[in-house]
Amino acid sequence: MKERLYLFDTTLRDGAQTQGVQFSAEEKHQIAGVLDGLGLDYIEGGWPGANPTDTAFFASPPQTRATFTAFGMTKRTGRSAENDDVLAAVMNAGTSAVCLVGKAHDFHVTTALGVTLEENTENIRSSFAHIKGAGRESLFDAEHFFDGYKANPNYALEAVHAAYDAGARWIVLCDTNGGTLPDEIATIVTAVIASGIPGDHVAIHTHNDTENAVAGSLAAVMAGARQIQGTLNGLGERCGNANLTTLIPTLLLKEPYASQFATGVSRDALKGLRRASRLLDDILNRVPAKQAPYVGASAFAHKSGLHASAIAKDPSTYEHVDPAAVGNSRIVPMSNQAGQSNLKARLADMGIAVETGNPALPRIVERIKEREAQGFTYDGAQASFEILAREELGLLPAFFEVKRYKVTVERRKNKRNQMVSLSEAVVVTKVRGEKFLNVSESMGPDGSDQGPVNALARALVKDLGPYQGMIEDMRLVDFKVRITNGGTEAVTRVIIDSEDGQGRRWSTVGVSANIVDASFDALVDAINWKLIRDGAEV
Repeated sequence: MKERLYLFDTTLRDGAQTQGVQFSAEEKHQIAGVLDGLGLDYIEGGWPGANPTDTAFFASPPQTRATFTAFGMTKRTGRSAENDDVLAAVMNAGTSAVCLVGKAHDFHVTTALGVTLEENTENIRSSFAHIKGAGRESLFDAEHFFDGYKANPNYALEAVHAAYDAGARWIVLCDTNGGTLPDEIATIVTAVIASGIPGDHVAIHTHNDTENAVAGSLAAVMAGARQIQGTLNGLGERCGNANLTTLIPTLLLKEPYASQFATGVSRDALKGLRRASRLLDDILNRVPAKQAPYVGASAFAHKSGLHASAIAKDPSTYEHVDPAAVGNSRIVPMSNQAGQSNLKARLADMGIAVETGNPALPRIVERIKEREAQGFTYDGAQASFEILAREELGLLPAFFEVKRYKVTVERRKNKRNQMVSLSEAVVVTKVRGEKFLNVSESMGPDGSDQGPVNALARALVKDLGPYQGMIEDMRLVDFKVRITNGGTEAVTRVIIDSEDGQGRRWSTVGVSANIVDASFDALVDAINWKLIRDGAEV
């Protein structure tokens, strides 16, 4: 029989402390649905009463299979648990579980709180006795526990035992500053369990300030802890929290965890992990981390020709798990380091079978090398690579032709006597013998100027005749610019990430001395790739 290991998500609270992240109540509902779909055991919604967003969220909580949990703090000195208004706000949220944070480091008790150790211990004890009396499940977030244990083990243990003896279901050992290394965590968790708190009541909560949050969590589990707290995509204050997107597949796919522990996440749910990760990034309008383990776009990318050759024979030569197990896929990028092994593998992934000896193969390789010397990159622009390869193979449909385009930028004073800019683009295309003239400006919904490239993109996709229905769901999700040469011979490289209604995401590249030209070439590639994938007829 496998031991049950519980997963507690703090994305909606710790994740909200990420620099640049601000959840709305509606976004919290969306994210809670994503988390619940994975099969997590607990979802911590935030701190009711701490801010208007959390108050609104708890006023209309999501209906989840996971145990929905409210977060707060232990009662304050000088008042009873029953009469503490901050604790009352958490209790009044009506969740079946309550997680309270309290100090477990003597330095923080006397310096940050300014109370005695005895008063702090009593605050912890009476708070959890109050929760137990209300019939709720409770968790004690022992803040700064590891630093506290190293400074004063007797008091750190006194604090967690006060909560446990008063009825706390889980004692959460927090590495709040993120500076405790995995071997220290294992040693201290072992000591906590030896002190009389059973491992199936011990949880681990790590931060990633030394890039060890995942390793520290796993060390705690092997030492006996049976709950892991973390966030999706590793969101969190400073360097983030333990990344559940990495922890979950490690627990399900790696030994000894896979054989020893059972979680609420099924193998089928695991296949949706990458999608869940991307959905969170989309909700927060964040660019996904390409090199994220398991779920990143580069997690199973094989750039070296030697690697690609071996992968074609047996994927396990350079892949530690099957990409499909986490909803990801293998990528064999093309670059000036690549040979024909990479090329054939990449073409096969696109559904194009090319026999060895086809004269187009060396032409494609040479053309890629020449263009990368000019500043192009196909390592991060797979869709443009496909367009190039199809062109050399004679397999690129001529959906439309751009006859000309023009972009103007005007800077003038508005009626408020403020200097404003406005761009306007004109694009003339020819589709099946018919010309289309499209005009668009760069003004956004809020009245601000969104730039010449935005105007050009709008004009290009405004009307492509018979293909318009296929490109309506396209949207530009990221735009990256890099100057590849300096001085008077500067060359601009533009990489555009596009996405459609089916959730497909693809990257295209353009290079020119002119940023608008480079952007336009990347946009044209993006549309052509979309039409090819959707089976458009010429």
